[in-house]
Amino acid sequence: MAENTENKDKIEEIEETEKVEEAESPDIQEADSEDDTEKLKAQLAEQNDKYLRLMAEYDNYQKRTQREKAARYADAVIDTVAAILPIGDNLERALATEVSSEDAVKFKEGIEMVMKQFDDCLEKLEVTPIKAEGEQFDPNIHNAVMHTEDDSVDDNTVVEEFMKGYLYKGERVVRHSMVKVAN
Repeated sequence: MAENTENKDKIEEIEETEKVEEAESPDIQEADSEDDTEKLKAQLAEQNDKYLRLMAEYDNYQKRTQREKAARYADAVIDTVAAILPIGDNLERALATEVSSEDAVKFKEGIEMVMKQFDDCLEKLEVTPIKAEGEQFDPNIHNAVMHTEDDSVDDNTVVEEFMKGYLYKGERVVRHSMVKVAN
């Protein structure tokens, strides 16, 4: 135990000597203070850089998730509209038939109203028909199922549309137009 007491005494003496030396040499304290200030400035700059990078990452994350959400919505609209387009095709075929009796005319008027409602629904969803007949063939929006030799029109011109195509927001194809192209 005597050794422990001696050790404590020596430690206290060393600490007192250091305090006295620190008090006697203010230049050393200033140098330490300047070093500490520089270290703190470097740490602050590093933390600020980390913060700015984190904010930029978060901003990019928000933008990316917003784009993905919009893309998922667009995909859902396109898939849904593509599934109901055959109904519209059948309504158009029904309207193309010639009718003579009074009951058939009334029935056809009812089909015209349903077709109008169908077209209005597509318009609300920003789905528009692709203009095909008389246009230049574009493989991005047209599907050529037949070719014909016709000198009265330019080459690669759509001369007949078999099935109407549709675009979502004027840029994404819901269904390609099925057409006949002149060579």
